[in-house]
Amino acid sequence: MNGSRRMIGPALLAGAVIFFLTPDVASAAPLEIPDLGITAAAEPGAALQTMQILLLLTVLAIAPAFLLLCTAFTRIAVVLGFLRTAMGTQQLPPTQVLLGLALFLTVAVMAPTFQEINATAIEPYSRGEITQTEFFERAAVPLKEFMLKQTREQDLALMLEISDAPAPEGPEDVSFWTVVPAFAISELRTAFTMGFLLFLPFVIIDFIVASTLMSMGMMMVPPIMISLPFKILLFVLVDGWHLVVESLFQSFL
Repeated sequence: MNGSRRMIGPALLAGAVIFFLTPDVASAAPLEIPDLGITAAAEPGAALQTMQILLLLTVLAIAPAFLLLCTAFTRIAVVLGFLRTAMGTQQLPPTQVLLGLALFLTVAVMAPTFQEINATAIEPYSRGEITQTEFFERAAVPLKEFMLKQTREQDLALMLEISDAPAPEGPEDVSFWTVVPAFAISELRTAFTMGFLLFLPFVIIDFIVASTLMSMGMMMVPPIMISLPFKILLFVLVDGWHLVVESLFQSFL
């Protein structure tokens, strides 16, 4: 190990000498740093195009989070996270597996909505029958209908009050930007309610195991070591994954 370290210094020195004594390298022109100064656009149209590109890049950066917040992903991901915590399996299943499962379940739940968006907005826009503005307006209608179906009235009224918007006469009068946060709040409440119900059977098992160990005088034995196999066994016997996924699907009907 020490011998190899001694060889590093002479090798670097020899490389530096060869580099500077090579004619091609020694006579090479110095590297010029390009000028990256900010100058005013010659035409207003060029400045507007630059701003549109910057806005597009910004939207693309936040588009995944924005789209996931408008779909069933929030409820499914939170419920699966609650399930893993209730079972006490720490990092099993891994987070990547849970998020992947949540994404595929989201696609399954949102399939009718996506099909309607494709039929009413994407296909006409690809054929050049509608403009870009009409495309966004048509695409927002099915998505807004899905969110309003899952949104509580009090959450929607709260967002209308916060945004100081007038009382809508119908669903079509509600702004898309008002529906999204109201939908997210409602989804979190529903997900936490389902998570609480998932916790109950596992808490009962922990309570029974802890009481049994205490009555037997085995206070030094961690209850989680004894209750974890029973919780996994119970979850497998009742086909827990099937029940959880079925409950998630039925909650969106």
